[in-house]
Amino acid sequence: MTSASRYLSERIDRPADTVYAFAADPANLPRWASGLATTVTREDDRWVIGDDGAELIFTPRNDLGVLDHWVRPPGGAEVYAPMRVIPDGDRSEIMFTLRRLPDMTDEDFDRDAESVQADLARLKQVLEAAGD
Repeated sequence: MTSASRYLSERIDRPADTVYAFAADPANLPRWASGLATTVTREDDRWVIGDDGAELIFTPRNDLGVLDHWVRPPGGAEVYAPMRVIPDGDRSEIMFTLRRLPDMTDEDFDRDAESVQADLARLKQVLEAAGD
């Protein structure tokens, strides 16, 4: 069975490399992605988010704007989250593919989409307020 997807995006008035560098650093997540993590700690060679100790794994840094990541909750199923930053002149667009999880209700899927969109809007606000 294939799952449903929603494609969420936000245009940011900052260069793609600036957006990528900020979003690729897990330590910045609490500043913009509270839907994912309000706390992030580095434990040896891994990133741990939230109070439950979920592990966060990002795709290795790259020149393509790929920010795909996986969340591994303790004892739970791993969740894959595709994400990209693409250039648009001297601006950029960040895109997130939200996958519907098994047994997720329509209301839960809508709530997740709202949370991700709010996080992307917060990323835009943080980066545009920072300026050069």
